[in-house]
Amino acid sequence: MAYKISDECVMCGACAASCPVECISQGDNKYVIDETKCIECGTCAATCPVGAPKLD
Repeated sequence: MAYKISDECVMCGACAASCPVECISQGDNKYVIDETKCIECGTCAATCPVGAPKLD
């Protein structure tokens, strides 16, 4: 189970900047998480101002 970013994403980039394994990148209308690199640390969820990253 890796984190996924929901449609609540406001494209602020806080999650990508905080990710220790750099598995988050900018998508077309929201940031996306590479599930093969995600270590499920929860840093992105704790950093996001709208709570968009959620455990899948």
